[in-house]
Amino acid sequence: MSVTALSTAPAPRRQNAPQRRLRAVEAPARRRRPRVLYGVVAVLGVFLIGGAQMALSIMTTQGSYEMSSLQREQRDLTYDKQILYDEVAGLGSPQYLAANAAALGMVIDESPSYLRLSDGAVLGAQEVALGSSSIDAIGRGGVPNALITDTPLVTAPGATIEGVPLVTTPDVGPDGVANTPQPITDGLPTPSTH
Repeated sequence: MSVTALSTAPAPRRQNAPQRRLRAVEAPARRRRPRVLYGVVAVLGVFLIGGAQMALSIMTTQGSYEMSSLQREQRDLTYDKQILYDEVAGLGSPQYLAANAAALGMVIDESPSYLRLSDGAVLGAQEVALGSSSIDAIGRGGVPNALITDTPLVTAPGATIEGVPLVTTPDVGPDGVANTPQPITDGLPTPSTH
């Protein structure tokens, strides 16, 4: 190819570009002033949300204080319940029942009799118990019961299991020897041998 061939090539056609129309700019619109109502609503909304959060916080705190007081009350009631159980256990103890029976004048027989239910037979010495008992249930028990030491007896309000024992005189037989052993003062009961 030659240089002349390239230069004779037709030039591209220009198309007419659309004409732009110029126009005068209008005056800028005045900025609208924010309305006071929107600001008041926004501020009130912030205060309302803050107040609601404070109220929820106060209610939560109040609930935790109520829970704490109820737990304390439940603990106190549990202690009271345990104290009442201990008192009932003490009042139902054999020592307290024996002390009340002795205060009523009941005695323990040295030779008890038994009734056989199958045929109605009476087994034992079949003798009447004498007016004194070999075991003093009031005040001189072998093992003290701490649950009832200060509990007054039902029949003798001035006496407890620890104090003011009833004074009884042993029955004396024809030979001058007591029919029953002396009451327990300390330790196991032993019969009188002379």
